[in-house]
Amino acid sequence: MKNYELLTIFKPSLDSEELDKITDKLSADIKAAKGEVISVDKIGRKKLAYDLQGYRDGFFTNMVLSIPAEAIVEFKRNLKLNDNVLRFMFMEVSKKAQTV
Repeated sequence: MKNYELLTIFKPSLDSEELDKITDKLSADIKAAKGEVISVDKIGRKKLAYDLQGYRDGFFTNMVLSIPAEAIVEFKRNLKLNDNVLRFMFMEVSKKAQTV
């Protein structure tokens, strides 16, 4: 399995308990798909460069995870259907080039 990085922007109207529940649910979804959560970084509330669905700021979280390739499509679909997610970016973590 490859490692991926998931940057997610959540609605600013969520409190810290709701945000914890949502990130725990995402972690449970990854584990249900036979994946593994490597790290979760709750970056915090940040101002956005432009309005997203009428919001001027949002809660940012960054997750590093490994998930089977066949489960990625369903995982992304669930993120799109989540009403609390304003935007997400899902990308493969590349291995750093080694210099000689």
